[in-house]
Amino acid sequence: MLQLTVNGTLHTVDVAPDTPLLWVVRDHLGLTGTKFGCGMGLCGSCTMIVAGSALRTCVLPASAAVGQDILTIEGLPAHPVKDAWLAEQVPQCGYCQPGQIMTAVAFLETNPTPTDADIRENVTNLCRCGTYERIRKAIHRAALARASASAVPAPSTVPAPEAPAPPASKP
Repeated sequence: MLQLTVNGTLHTVDVAPDTPLLWVVRDHLGLTGTKFGCGMGLCGSCTMIVAGSALRTCVLPASAAVGQDILTIEGLPAHPVKDAWLAEQVPQCGYCQPGQIMTAVAFLETNPTPTDADIRENVTNLCRCGTYERIRKAIHRAALARASASAVPAPSTVPAPEAPAPPASKP
């Protein structure tokens, strides 16, 4: 029996410790948004965020995720990456998109202002449809949206209005 925290909920599952996390989440928890691709941890379709890192879960033993927060595509709240994916019309067949999105979310947490080279080096999920240019644009768009949302407005340079003078006292 393993206890896993998936999308903020603690689950107890009766699986062998070496069962890949992907299959535990899909087959035992019914969360099928994360996809199986290559089975060797190469393509990234199976990517989930585990303890803040984008991990390929088809090769990650479920026991390695015990005590860690696991986030699947189903548990990802509204996020600038999701918005950017739609704005840049990234999906075609859509199969790799959950893994692509989860990879981009974790990547932007560690690199909020990536260059094109950073994206090419760190976002290595495969896309058979070849939407890499749109993925790159979406990651840049999401980075800008995150930066805008977290920007603290500068203090106003306009002086505050003076408080009205108290009424004059009568003698």
